[in-house]
Amino acid sequence: MTGLGKQARVLKDVELKHVLEFVTNSTNFPERNIVAIHLSFLAGLRAKEIAGITWEMVLDGDAVGDVMDVRNSVSKGKRGGRKFAIHPKLKSSLQALWTLEQMKGETDANRGTRKAYVVTLAGGNPDLVSRAASVVTLFNGKGSHQGWFSRVGLVGASSHSGRRTFLTKGARNISSVGGSLRDLMSLAGHASLQMTARYIDENEDAKKRLIEKM
Repeated sequence: MTGLGKQARVLKDVELKHVLEFVTNSTNFPERNIVAIHLSFLAGLRAKEIAGITWEMVLDGDAVGDVMDVRNSVSKGKRGGRKFAIHPKLKSSLQALWTLEQMKGETDANRGTRKAYVVTLAGGNPDLVSRAASVVTLFNGKGSHQGWFSRVGLVGASSHSGRRTFLTKGARNISSVGGSLRDLMSLAGHASLQMTARYIDENEDAKKRLIEKM
């Protein structure tokens, strides 16, 4: 997050599409990069969680399952962990990466196993804090290295944009599936509704339509 006073930009669907097209066609490890973006935008994970997720947290048997188990050890303490359904697009990209990692694992004992990290990083980065910083760099860039967002011209976007986009879209759609903000709070791994609310973008048009219905 860029600070509560200046939050990361929420992306439109067309902007997210541009980012996915870029990493698919113009990066060296598109399968991993697509998964990282999907974990951010379709699961709402923090950079630390993206860095810490291992295959055993998403697999059911020998294939990617329907539920993700984000454990406290890779999240924010005792309340950060949660289990939730895996979005179909995320499941598909995870399965493609899992198949690829198993093939690479034939020559590298640290890859293609249930204990291995889903998002591999240069140098391995065994420390979770260092891994999280590397994930942030993929999105944001560092020094002379441009991140994915800057390379497609998205000003104001950061590694937290996916989480904010996920929660904003969730808040706007939660009532249509019979849910409440408490369900969204649970998906986010937050301890309070107040924290969840701070991630959600306002919508002036929606507020106007709501007033007209009063």
